[in-house]
Amino acid sequence: MQKYVVRQPIKDLNQQIFGYEVVFQDDTGGLSNQTQDRNAADLIADFLLQNGNKIFENKIAFITFTPNLLFRNVPKIFKQNQLVIQIDDNVIIHPLAQNIIHRYKKQNYKIAVNDFQFAPRYFSIMDIIDYIRLDFRNIESNLTSFRNIVRTAKGFQKKCIAYGVNTKKAYDLAVELEVDYMQGSYIAEDVSKKVNRIEYLQGNFFQLVVELTKDEPDLHLVEELIARDVSLTFSLLKMVNSAYFALRHKVTSIMQSLVILGLGQLKQWVYLLSFKQDDDNLPEDLVKVSLLRANFCSELLPHASDMPISKSEAYLMGMFSTLGLLMDAPLEEVLDELYIADEVKNALLKGEGRCGQLYELVLSYEKADWKKISELADTLEIPKNIMSQVYFECVETVNNIWNNLMLSYHGEENIPAQPSESILSKNAHLSEDGIVDQEAETIPMQQEENKDALPQEEPSLSNEEKEPAQETAQSSDGGFMPDSFWEDF
Repeated sequence: MQKYVVRQPIKDLNQQIFGYEVVFQDDTGGLSNQTQDRNAADLIADFLLQNGNKIFENKIAFITFTPNLLFRNVPKIFKQNQLVIQIDDNVIIHPLAQNIIHRYKKQNYKIAVNDFQFAPRYFSIMDIIDYIRLDFRNIESNLTSFRNIVRTAKGFQKKCIAYGVNTKKAYDLAVELEVDYMQGSYIAEDVSKKVNRIEYLQGNFFQLVVELTKDEPDLHLVEELIARDVSLTFSLLKMVNSAYFALRHKVTSIMQSLVILGLGQLKQWVYLLSFKQDDDNLPEDLVKVSLLRANFCSELLPHASDMPISKSEAYLMGMFSTLGLLMDAPLEEVLDELYIADEVKNALLKGEGRCGQLYELVLSYEKADWKKISELADTLEIPKNIMSQVYFECVETVNNIWNNLMLSYHGEENIPAQPSESILSKNAHLSEDGIVDQEAETIPMQQEENKDALPQEEPSLSNEEKEPAQETAQSSDGGFMPDSFWEDF
């Protein structure tokens, strides 16, 4: 059984990330296949124990639990305020599983119901429900029913989450119905605020991006373009004088900064800064989509056969996929000005060739299109058993880049140092029989309710101090930034 796992953001109506849903699927038909459910439960429990912190970034975790996952006490992996237990109809009609759901509710876990129906079995558990999730992939045929469900939910003071919001039409209907949260491919990318409201082809910043995509950029022109922008100059000098480079003498010139930084790191730094909005903030979701696609494309490339581009070009393919949104202009016009491989351009614009298949695989993974993922993985000859782990290693890399970028962007003096807090419960582990155990404590159904309390939170330790860097940075061939690059500036 091949296990696919993908993280999807859930946003409020202000486009702020409220939480993440982790969606699991296998290539034999999914967790609804009862013959696979027991094995899948073991795999998922083990995966969450190993990857829980890197997935959710201290956001609320939304996870659908099958009866077998509930019987194994898998929700106890997470702290109560960091998890929403999602349940399907197979839990609602299962009397033993429903008893456990009531116990988790008494322990202050939040409960969400997928695909609520106007049926007595759903209203019988209305008192323990916190969220109602509605599938908007076929909203037109369900519009009247959904309108009534949302109205009923508000009457019971429940929150509604529209998922599968993959088109503008679905988004508009979700807004019209006044749902509380939304999830889907349209929400993850297309709704993001347009960033640069400029005449992009004449803009100084875009000229800098164009120059840096050339095989041999003119450093003197790069220096001139940076010198025109006081904020770019300030950010560049601040970065090279940071603790990461550990220079003995302060750098005071742009050209010296370029030599120290190196072209590879300069390219990524410039591209990240291009996300700056008019209010001087960085749109977290858009930056992370761009970086995740870039990392996922580049990390999958070595596993694919007969690829006509390098790893660094695969990185640019993923990163530049959001350029149209970034520049508020058609992607075709933007790419025409950039010096990138034709295979990359054709992949992004037409989905052609092996590069197009790799890019489509990354997009399919974002959308949790399991059938398409399997087809494309077979076509590219990418082993299916490595994809989920590669994906979440890329998620962790992007999270690290983002966190350290915030130190660079806002300045350390404006960000109070706080230890990173684990969202997992203390001492959670799998016992030999696949039950999630915390200090040998479980919640079997016959256990007394006053013994169901979970362990109290324990503050986690601060990150250890990083090693100082070398005197100068090595120039990379493709703009890859080491995870530690953004530390301390």
